[in-house]
Amino acid sequence: MDFFGFISLFGGLALFLYGMSVLGGSLEKASEGRLERILERLTGSVIKGVLLGAVVTAAIQSSSAATVIVVGLVNARVMKLRQAIGVIMGANIGTTITGHILRLSGGDGGFLLRLISPSTLAPAMAIAGILLFMLAKGDRLREVGQMLLGFGVLFTGMFQMEAAVEPLRELPAFLQLFQAMTNPVLGVLVGAGVTAIIQSSSASVGILQALSSTGAITWAAAVPIILGQNIGTCVTPMLASVGASKSAKRAALIHLTLNLLGTGVFLCGIYGAQRFIGLPFWGDVIDKGGIANFHTIFNVAVTVLFLPFVGLLERCVYLLVPQGDGEGEGQAPTEDPAVLALDPRLLVSPGLALEQAHAAACRMAVLARDNFSLSREMILTGADEEKAAKLLRQEKLVDTLQDRVEGYLIQLSRRHLTEGGKGEVSRLLHVIGELERVADQAENILENAQLLERAGASFSPGARAEMELYSAAVTEILDTAIRAWEEGDPLLARGIEPLEQVVDLAEQYLRDRHISRLRDGDCSVDTAFPFVEALASMERVADHCSNIGALLLAGCREGNSHAYLHALHKGQDPEYARAYHGYEEKYLEALRGLS
Repeated sequence: MDFFGFISLFGGLALFLYGMSVLGGSLEKASEGRLERILERLTGSVIKGVLLGAVVTAAIQSSSAATVIVVGLVNARVMKLRQAIGVIMGANIGTTITGHILRLSGGDGGFLLRLISPSTLAPAMAIAGILLFMLAKGDRLREVGQMLLGFGVLFTGMFQMEAAVEPLRELPAFLQLFQAMTNPVLGVLVGAGVTAIIQSSSASVGILQALSSTGAITWAAAVPIILGQNIGTCVTPMLASVGASKSAKRAALIHLTLNLLGTGVFLCGIYGAQRFIGLPFWGDVIDKGGIANFHTIFNVAVTVLFLPFVGLLERCVYLLVPQGDGEGEGQAPTEDPAVLALDPRLLVSPGLALEQAHAAACRMAVLARDNFSLSREMILTGADEEKAAKLLRQEKLVDTLQDRVEGYLIQLSRRHLTEGGKGEVSRLLHVIGELERVADQAENILENAQLLERAGASFSPGARAEMELYSAAVTEILDTAIRAWEEGDPLLARGIEPLEQVVDLAEQYLRDRHISRLRDGDCSVDTAFPFVEALASMERVADHCSNIGALLLAGCREGNSHAYLHALHKGQDPEYARAYHGYEEKYLEALRGLS
């Protein structure tokens, strides 16, 4: 092979790897993380884990990526180690699908067979893919186009590699090289090394299939290489586990242990059978189909063999990575699960990462609502040290979550996202900001309650009754906004704005009422500032709820959400008017009735 032949070979390899990356990435984007979410939720048994791991890996075309996702889920404490074992076993099976796709490129036949063969389909798909990608306006159609293009590029690279290695069949050195691979140790090392470098067992199997077209590779040479390829694919998850929790390290180690043991058992079994019985096909040339079949048989057999010993495997990795004193799983013992769930390893699956970010935002919402409830209770009944400490502790956690979610979403925004995913990232960034400010307002209300406590003052019965009713209105709008956000319900969101308008009017009315009480001597001067400031903080909570509602409405309506809200305020919507009058009677008129 001359210099130009090597250029052609490595150019084909580049196209092959790129096509595989595009195909896997487009499938991942098209699924929008649904497969990974199923993986997260439906791995209650090892058998389910095996099946789901196989399906997910076959879809995203990478056992390394699937195992990295598993490592991330275990690190985030979303998945237990035993669940992870089944998924890893399934991932090893799912990755073999690529070899079976590539085997279709071989062979001749009649018109119909030639029509459906990759040599015809690949360029046709590439043409269709590029037309869809360039001309389609919808995001989903562009993803389909990218998928078809990836498929076409994958096979184009395969065909180019086959053409480039064709002259090698005449070279004695090439034949001698693969004769040396019949040494099982050397074959395993070569297979593991190549796979570790390109970080894909599917790709290394594809390269071996391309080389098999020369007719120089026998079963004796291919078998140890294929076994080694399964070991090499463990490199990526092992690297991903660096700096992760002990459970994540155990998950990566399970992957390595399983493939090492499986390779050892197969080597002993096959070479023992060849020595004592003799395998009639051992010296025969292997083709693409044989490579794909053996790769699948090996991984299925290893899974079946070790499936009854899942508990033993789990205990073994616990011995290799022992549990530390009060094991914090590599994190601070007090770290909130929502923080742990924002694992950077999950960014390989943008859809799953986006869901983790949404779950963290929902956790922020729960904390903000709880803090408001605590602050409301203390402004009415007096500051309590234990409740105040809880509120401040949760406020700190809300701040931490905001920082972590914001950073996570910024990293996620650099990934290839669908238009819907990009919109969700933008909304989440806004929502977490609003929720953090709600928690800040709750802290402000606490400070006013503590101010009353230090002054030894308290609200008059009338002021307390007004504050109780007003804070009930704010509680209702906060509950509505959070529920609407968690459920993604625009109908609930439509009820936010009329109540927010009533809260605004009620705040102004109560300010005037409190000034009148102070003037008449019904309330002490010490209560003036805390009462007015608490009202202002609650009104701001309602404003933040209005912003959350506007974000939801913006996601389901054409045009500007603020223009829509402006139209509502002008009374141009009958539904809005009915809701407004209902809240006006429930709260504003009730407050006036307390006078």
